[in-house]
Amino acid sequence: MSEARVLVIDSDAGRSENLRAILDFVDLRPVTVEDCSALDLGGHKPQDWLAVIVGKTGADSLAAFVDWLRRDRLHPPLIVLQPYYEQVLERHNLDRSACLSLDTPVRHVQLSELMRRASLLRMEQEEPRNTRLTGPTGTSPAVRRVRKMIEQVAGFETTVLITGESGTGKEVVARSIHEHSARRGKPFVAVNCGAIPHELLESELFGHEKGAFTGAITARRGRFEMADGGTLFLDEIGDMPLPMQVKILRVLQERTYERVGSNRSSQCDVRIVAATHRNLEDNIVKGSFREDLYYRLNVFPIEMPPLRERIEDLPALIEDLVQMLEKSGHGSVRLAADAIGALKAYHWPGNVRELSNLIERMAVLHPRATVGAAELPARYRAGIAVEPAPQPAFAASAALASIIANPIAGRAGIDPDAMTIARAEVTLPPEGVNLKDHIENIELSLIRQALAQAGGVVAHAAKLLNTRRTTLVEKLRKYGLSREAMGELDDVHP
Repeated sequence: MSEARVLVIDSDAGRSENLRAILDFVDLRPVTVEDCSALDLGGHKPQDWLAVIVGKTGADSLAAFVDWLRRDRLHPPLIVLQPYYEQVLERHNLDRSACLSLDTPVRHVQLSELMRRASLLRMEQEEPRNTRLTGPTGTSPAVRRVRKMIEQVAGFETTVLITGESGTGKEVVARSIHEHSARRGKPFVAVNCGAIPHELLESELFGHEKGAFTGAITARRGRFEMADGGTLFLDEIGDMPLPMQVKILRVLQERTYERVGSNRSSQCDVRIVAATHRNLEDNIVKGSFREDLYYRLNVFPIEMPPLRERIEDLPALIEDLVQMLEKSGHGSVRLAADAIGALKAYHWPGNVRELSNLIERMAVLHPRATVGAAELPARYRAGIAVEPAPQPAFAASAALASIIANPIAGRAGIDPDAMTIARAEVTLPPEGVNLKDHIENIELSLIRQALAQAGGVVAHAAKLLNTRRTTLVEKLRKYGLSREAMGELDDVHP
């Protein structure tokens, strides 16, 4: 603790001196200033401070200081003296989980407890990345509970059942359990039980022998065999048909299985982690899920909370999703503070999966730009007042401008490339617009322009669009542009 420093910002000299004395007593090396404007932010990093205590200070300078803190995800906690707590929360749009309250007059016991919490947070942040528990993104109490449960169960062979709404990130939890178990050097195999036709599910899970059924021209390994020594993740197990539930129950009980068409048993050395968005207890009552299988799976239940119950994690989730887009070569985008505020007010029925889709859509529509609330789709702006931002002039492409200004041109059979407009502004027609078609028209025009500029070479066009060549090939096929754009060249084929 001797290296820790606490920043105290308070223009009340007596109170500031009292805080300094208490912090000095516990060897926390306080630094006191009357106003945030007295700080040289260029000479510091947010992580220089163990905690920041805020009392009476200028609103404008505090706003600039809070923005500076937010640039670093690992910033120290903000501790606000009680007379100013609610005002600071509201004015700076802070979450209560990231902004703590300190009573006045300051009591040594409460201050010591807040400093202890700040120290624990610092220890978590300084833990080496390769030993830090991965899992769901965020610092909300709900996510912390999930991480704690992952930590508790990862080292055991216990069967885990992960529940939660669709799109909450149940596979993220399953992978985290695997990565922190003794099986982490072995395969992690995921299978979506609801996405495979019922008649093929047994073969998919257990494999089949040559000639076991029509079309089985060779023997095939199943997912259990592929996951040998590792973890098998059975996603959407609530959609598994009853006959397969009996076979899965036998595997869990006896640790053996047979390929389809074989009478020879094979040993099963896998850890089962299952997940479902359904209420399995209700399904038991309805007769669509076996009670004995439920109790075999539900040894260690983990419930993944919906996004609306951990909305304070939204900024961190957005940052992670943008980083994933950038690493995969699918572009980049930034969201302004008012856009994030609007998204926090949304109810997120599709959870993190819906957020991921939105970020990718914004990256297509506004590549490497900062998106404000006015640029968000209408459903994400419901209930908030935003000023529509005028779109800038498009000097590069008359074709793209014509599509944006005429969103129904593509549906009406009009060739956007034949239209000429020097300046465009996005407007919604009274009859509305099909957003999916509109976005596809924009994407199609950009692809055509990139191919034209690249002389028809797909690899060069992909670089202009900042995407992978294979991704562009799939889009060419999607829009039927293979022959139109490439003639008889083979470059369009992967």
